[in-house]
Amino acid sequence: MSINSAMLAGVSGLVANSSALAAISDNISNVNTVGYKRSQANFQTLVSGNNRTATYAAGGVSAQTRQYVTQQGLPQTTTNSTDLAISGAGFFVVTEKPEGLQASDARAFTRAGSFQLDNLGYLKNDAGLYLQGWLVDDAGVITTDPSDLGRLSSINVSNVGGAAERTTRAAISANLKSSQAVSPELAGYDSVTNSMAMYDAELGVGVKPDFSIQVPVSDSKGGKRTIQIDFLKSDEPNQWLAEIRAVPASDVVTGAGLSNGQLKTGIVAFTPDGRLDTDATTLLDPENPILTFGASTDTTPGAGEVSWAESLGVDTQEIRIDLAGGAGGLTQYDSQSIVQGVNTNGTAFGNLTNIEIDDAGFVTAIFDNGISRRIAQVAIATFANPDGLRATNGNAYRVTQDSGTYSLKAAGTGGAGSIAPSTLEASTVDLSSEFTGLIVTQRAYSASSKVITTADQMLEELLNIKR
Repeated sequence: MSINSAMLAGVSGLVANSSALAAISDNISNVNTVGYKRSQANFQTLVSGNNRTATYAAGGVSAQTRQYVTQQGLPQTTTNSTDLAISGAGFFVVTEKPEGLQASDARAFTRAGSFQLDNLGYLKNDAGLYLQGWLVDDAGVITTDPSDLGRLSSINVSNVGGAAERTTRAAISANLKSSQAVSPELAGYDSVTNSMAMYDAELGVGVKPDFSIQVPVSDSKGGKRTIQIDFLKSDEPNQWLAEIRAVPASDVVTGAGLSNGQLKTGIVAFTPDGRLDTDATTLLDPENPILTFGASTDTTPGAGEVSWAESLGVDTQEIRIDLAGGAGGLTQYDSQSIVQGVNTNGTAFGNLTNIEIDDAGFVTAIFDNGISRRIAQVAIATFANPDGLRATNGNAYRVTQDSGTYSLKAAGTGGAGSIAPSTLEASTVDLSSEFTGLIVTQRAYSASSKVITTADQMLEELLNIKR
């Protein structure tokens, strides 16, 4: 009956506009939700099985709610280094628990990148979801896998301890005074029995050096050690006797031919124009000026060899002593003996001070000694049809048949967007559009209710015929 169909059409209008109102309500309530994607109710007609000659029967309307997942919100800069936004396609992979993940545990996908450290050191967003990525292996390599979610792990920074780097290079810039008087003690100098390394003014032993240069170095544990180069003017023109030694001598164990912490002995020679004469210099091999230290476990070094003292418990180490490669190198001019600079690499032990994430998704630990170390890479998941994902609590999504399967990628590769650190993606809700839609939906709901009221009055008139 047409009157009944009109009433049912009105009811369908009420239901459809109720769905539209619910979508608008969700949008307005999530206007400040990070990474939220607005929803919209799209209407479609319902047609009854009537034909041209039959009495018309209303079909009504239905509403299908759609969330526009692919629409990107505006980026908003923050002061938190672990706030992340994706510029382009893709989603962060997240889980509901940080540890003990099994293949059966659900993974979700989100654009809500308001991550911060929890009490266990995991990166967790405001919805309590934990960020997943590929962790660095023991060799310092990060291996990505495009299809296996099981290869991902929750990113944790609490396991990153302190860091230190051993010294491997020292560049010296200094001058030795060419008019330095030859010391009377030169006559008694012997690199083994009466050396500069043995010098002690109080005991009256050894030979006092004319000039010394101290080089600070770091061992494999970040411990601070000192290497000293002593110079004694020779009676040969443009030549200086030189010794390299450890200070204190107890830091090293030396083999035959070395004593009192000596590391190397020999001659440093200069050309007539005051530059280092690498051909005549015997202190270090000009082609490979390396000091080699054995590990502390090597307590019996061979002749001319050196090991770190057993009490230090440190590893082997090689240090390149560059006498000719500094800003000016080692020179001999007729001016004051002075050290212009000693540049070394290596750092002492440092503590974790900050976590930084770059646009490629690399998570880097920053230490207070200047060292930075990569610990993980954030994974980005892309889909053939992101709008087909199913929304879940926490502003996240699940895979559906409509969305297609995921593909895991590094940020900025294979169509995945890059990561914007210290940035959050704003909600895609436009309040002006939502309030306009709210007015239209309210009017449409009222009109549908009027259809029901009118159909009811007509039915009442029909019933009055019998009276």
